[in-house]
Amino acid sequence: MILEAIHYAATFAVTPREFRPHIRYSINLWARAKRCTQDWKVHEENCKRSILGRAAKLKQRRTAVVLGSGLWRDVPVRELCRLFDTVVLIDLVHPASVKMEQLFRKLKNLRFVYRDLSGYENATQDRPCEPLGFLRLVPYLDFVVSANVLSQIGTGARDRLSKHGMEDMQQDVLPKLIKAHMDGLEHLPCAVCLLTDIDYTVIDRNGNTHETVDLLYGVTPPAPVSDWVWPVVPLGEESRDYKVVHKVIAVDVR
Repeated sequence: MILEAIHYAATFAVTPREFRPHIRYSINLWARAKRCTQDWKVHEENCKRSILGRAAKLKQRRTAVVLGSGLWRDVPVRELCRLFDTVVLIDLVHPASVKMEQLFRKLKNLRFVYRDLSGYENATQDRPCEPLGFLRLVPYLDFVVSANVLSQIGTGARDRLSKHGMEDMQQDVLPKLIKAHMDGLEHLPCAVCLLTDIDYTVIDRNGNTHETVDLLYGVTPPAPVSDWVWPVVPLGEESRDYKVVHKVIAVDVR
């Protein structure tokens, strides 16, 4: 708890005011990732392998953008910095730990951008929803990675709607946000790698399935080049009686 408090305070100091409400989630994820290092290892290795495999096929490697860079655990940031002239990381929060690593590793071609990638405001106000349209303005863009952020867009919007008593909008807004993100990736004029969990399953200690939940809210993703399971909540993390396993896909969108 002491380390979490220190990390929170350090991240608070370097985060723009409008994004500070999201710090708690980021620090909680950081703490869980440390506790679940062994259980998450295969997932993180698969993500990095998928990203680097797609990047290796590129003829030009000028600018790479990572959407949802988070804790860097599932994104090979150092390798991307060696491959590309410029690497841009976009997320709601960039924890102090990753900023310290940038300084320690001397990653001088790395840029941090704070941005809400969801399109929530437009979707809830029935305005055109094009949350990734800004990427068309990025010069010399050769590669975009959507790094396990798509399902978070849906669950984050669901929680915001519930908080404001707007549950009746979930059926319309949540699929709209998921589709807007996927459509935005498909229309980019560069190579795109999509990593996302598409559902989760609650399994008891005897192997019985109790519930499976669609994290894409009925929207069908493109055909994956690979898929795997990610034990986000292993036995003992929240309960001795069950675990929560997510199915993850890797898609070469373009």
